[in-house]
Amino acid sequence: MLNLVWPIFIIISFSYAIFSGNLQNLNTSIFDSVESAVSLSITMLGTMCLWSGIINVAANTSIMKIMNKLLKPVIKMLFPEIKENPKAQNEISMNMIANILGLGNAATPLGLKAMDTLQKENKNKKELSNSMIMLIVLNTASIQLVPTTIIAIRSSLGAENPTAIIVPVWIATVCAAIAGITVTKLLIYYSNKREKI
Repeated sequence: MLNLVWPIFIIISFSYAIFSGNLQNLNTSIFDSVESAVSLSITMLGTMCLWSGIINVAANTSIMKIMNKLLKPVIKMLFPEIKENPKAQNEISMNMIANILGLGNAATPLGLKAMDTLQKENKNKKELSNSMIMLIVLNTASIQLVPTTIIAIRSSLGAENPTAIIVPVWIATVCAAIAGITVTKLLIYYSNKREKI
């Protein structure tokens, strides 16, 4: 669908610029946008490298084991189906830690790995299991202690205090996580109840 929508937007923009006599402004804005995009990409790359390196170092230390132990009760509560699968628990834990640290790009491959492990345990391969649904919700509405991506974007755009959004991000992500988990648990409960009937 997006393969169709974006070309239409581009064609409309160019046509409007030509007919309204704003082709010079369009050219200028294209080059300005390219410059901003490259600058933002370099800033984001540096931040991602830093935090990905930190999480890789942490993965080989006792820090990750401590964090895994801290998250174990939460994982058991949210993912009751995988009590006997320590590999899935560990992968979900790593994914959650990356999300909590605001490393969305580092969390994605960890989430895919966890999803693959959950799919192997899934009895019905054509439908998502309850654990898979919960993992998607947690990835979408994850609590973030350090929103590194947003801070990097604000910093690259010249914000006076790029870290000023930390407390609002905490409030928003906690509310989103609570709402997402609650609704998912309720839907899973009613779905299981209906299947028993």
